[in-house]
Amino acid sequence: MTTPAPPPAGTVIARFVDWLATERGLVFDDYDALQRWSVTDLDGFWSAIAEFYAVPFHEPPRTVLESRRMPGAVWFPGATLNYAERAVEGPEPDDDVALLAYSQTREPRRWTRGELRDAVARARAGLVRLGVGRGDRVAAYAPNIPETVVAHLAAASLGAVWASCAPEFGARSVIDRFAQIEPTVLIAVSGYVYGDKPVDRSSEVAALRAALPSVRHVVAVPYGPGTIPDAVAWSELVGTPAAPAYDPVPFDHPLVVLFSSGTTGPPKAIVHGHGGITVEHLKNHGLAWDVQPGDRMLWFTTTAWMMWNALVSGLLHGAALILVDGNPLHPDLAWQWRLAAEARATHFGSSPGFLMACRAEGVHPARDHDLSPLRQVCVAGSPLPPEGYRWVAEEFGPDVLLLVGSGGTDVCSGIVQGGPWQEVVEGEISGRELGVDTAAFDEAGHEVVGERGELVIRAPMPSMPLFFWGDDDGSRLHAAYFDTYPGVWRHGDWVRFSPSGSVVVSGRSDATLNRGGVRLGTAEFYAVVEELPEVADSLVIHLEDPAGGPGELLLFVVPAPGHEVDDALVARIRGELRSSLSPRHVPDRIHGVPAVPRTRTGKKLEVPAKRILLGADPETVASRDALVDPAALDAFVPLARS
Repeated sequence: MTTPAPPPAGTVIARFVDWLATERGLVFDDYDALQRWSVTDLDGFWSAIAEFYAVPFHEPPRTVLESRRMPGAVWFPGATLNYAERAVEGPEPDDDVALLAYSQTREPRRWTRGELRDAVARARAGLVRLGVGRGDRVAAYAPNIPETVVAHLAAASLGAVWASCAPEFGARSVIDRFAQIEPTVLIAVSGYVYGDKPVDRSSEVAALRAALPSVRHVVAVPYGPGTIPDAVAWSELVGTPAAPAYDPVPFDHPLVVLFSSGTTGPPKAIVHGHGGITVEHLKNHGLAWDVQPGDRMLWFTTTAWMMWNALVSGLLHGAALILVDGNPLHPDLAWQWRLAAEARATHFGSSPGFLMACRAEGVHPARDHDLSPLRQVCVAGSPLPPEGYRWVAEEFGPDVLLLVGSGGTDVCSGIVQGGPWQEVVEGEISGRELGVDTAAFDEAGHEVVGERGELVIRAPMPSMPLFFWGDDDGSRLHAAYFDTYPGVWRHGDWVRFSPSGSVVVSGRSDATLNRGGVRLGTAEFYAVVEELPEVADSLVIHLEDPAGGPGELLLFVVPAPGHEVDDALVARIRGELRSSLSPRHVPDRIHGVPAVPRTRTGKKLEVPAKRILLGADPETVASRDALVDPAALDAFVPLARS
């Protein structure tokens, strides 16, 4: 029997475990014991997070968790705080780096903590001059640049509510989102440069103004081509010196509205609070990501993805943010690694697709660049195949932790993921996140281990949505998470927990394939098919038989350059699926398509494609300008059932 090993020395989780022993008399021999305590003693765990991180409450809470019901849990009642205060007013020296901004639109920029504090104070004063107050909405049509971070923190400091969309989104997608929340102020850029291509978005900004009558002022950030007439210049917004100030707001005061992808219906306007995001991101970033003062975080993300909000929360820990805007693959796959080396990144966040592309193209980041400060490569967005685990291990060695996680916009954090005190399991996620009581349920609501089921959360967590904007009676929120298992959050992912606690996410449960009574995960297909050098991308869909038969299993393949979906490739794919998985996984038909429909965060749109195949109008299943390739859905129309 092996002796349990303590958490690695120098990590945040090691300091937290020592603090629990000293301050609370609690001793944990391994991660699993700590995780069990974190979900069985919610009051003890979350009060420890608040105390360990010295959350700056202006009014202390009466208790930790007043109501445990879901939905409707009440966290830290009576407490007041402000997210921006913790992000901006840390103990770090004023000359410490806060933001390192890289862009294909303008030259790199460097902001210190002092410069960030001054800019947030000036922007706050500017928003007040524009009439913004507590509860008003400030929306941004802007990229991942310092001005966007400043505006977000300035709005938060006032108790205003923030929402953002990337300027890559077309007007229709943005209006679908922002019209729900009726913003008072719109902060926008007139364009940007994507790779070497200038993109003018001034007509989109004009369309937003016309469709959002609640907007009283537009603030124009100087960035990219185009112009925004009749706007307040950013220089005017921040032109007047002001003292930093942060309005204390209740723990559950809205901080930010995040929007779902809108690929299965109108985008949900998910409201997260000051307190929930503060304590969740202190816990997640510290105990899992091991973010510490002086660290530097690079995670390529647009402002429309929850990862942007998570990146900004690096400031809660005294870390610097490495902001990247542009084409992530321009001029080549090594661009982001070169930026990581130049900026001395300690954390590099990525999608599985990017890592697998680097592997396929023979990119060698650690060999070709000085990445010696790097401690973690973090991966989220979709499952990472086993080959990706091996590639990271071979490229970076044992001193860089590969942290694979899965979470979502709904909780703005991780749900299952790895960390410094957990074993990396090839092809799997290391385990359950601290403070998140996860399990897999069968259709009857019973926990299953070693077999696939619905990912559920059985106890409340502070960053669950406060509400959906406009959902006055709570019916949409209830239908989204609680209509299947009363009082239990159903996340919408299909997962398998091993007896040891590691996790495999097999895809969205609403895209799960039911083949002859056996449920198959889409991720299994992709892990086999996309490892073939002749295949660039793929999408698998099952069309059920209304009469109860086996239905039809369809595989759509994007051939790699120089290849085509001919009889030989079809036979090869069928053989690989049969031998690697099972005869049930062999598709009835395989079609070549120009592109797989994906959201701008990289998620495959299995459900919208399936709806088209069942006869739905493509214009009703997804907003095209929310897709990487707006035309990617067209190939499915001729194949629709008549």
